[in-house]
Amino acid sequence: MGNSPRGVEMDCTEKTCVICCGILRKEIEHLQAKGDIDVQVHFLSEQLHADYNLLYRGLNGALKKHQKQSPQGVIVVYGDLCLGFNGEMKALIDQYDVVKVDALNCIDCIFGGKGKLLEVDPDHKYLFLNSAWIRFTAKLRRETKEKTREMFSMLDGIILLDAMGDLDEYRAKIDEIADYTGLPILERKNIGLVGLKNILIEALDRNRQKGSASR
Repeated sequence: MGNSPRGVEMDCTEKTCVICCGILRKEIEHLQAKGDIDVQVHFLSEQLHADYNLLYRGLNGALKKHQKQSPQGVIVVYGDLCLGFNGEMKALIDQYDVVKVDALNCIDCIFGGKGKLLEVDPDHKYLFLNSAWIRFTAKLRRETKEKTREMFSMLDGIILLDAMGDLDEYRAKIDEIADYTGLPILERKNIGLVGLKNILIEALDRNRQKGSASR
């Protein structure tokens, strides 16, 4: 199914290579296991999100490496805004001439991309958490609780995105995040994987069309 063991890097030679944020690892590995997508995936650490420069270097390095090894093409599963708000991601994608999913960020990918996140949160008032963001955010203690609550004070609350039906396993971490940020849990959306699956299939179709046009 093209599913590489956790922590083991595989060259993307026979199948389309997907370079993806680790925030979506669990969801994408599940789609692979079900046979919904047949690709080779290279996951970058979700910790790179903490610094635009680190993420740029990581993504640039992955593109440079895997584009040479991937005759079936490369698809990038990151958002338009993951490197900043001034077209940085578009410039990098254009530099390598690869296909990127049509999404604003990783959470928009879960919703199905194409800006659907803005339909749910037009005023940017919510903190959205899937299982990976719960694990990642629970580790962030760079500031005091008082400072952290001040940083999140412009938000109304937390919306949980349950794509895998596993959020009950994270109850303690969710409570910890709510306490540290001072944000209430407003809603739990049992969102499933349909949106993510669709945006990946759409990107795979564009990659195939791009490959056909170049031959």
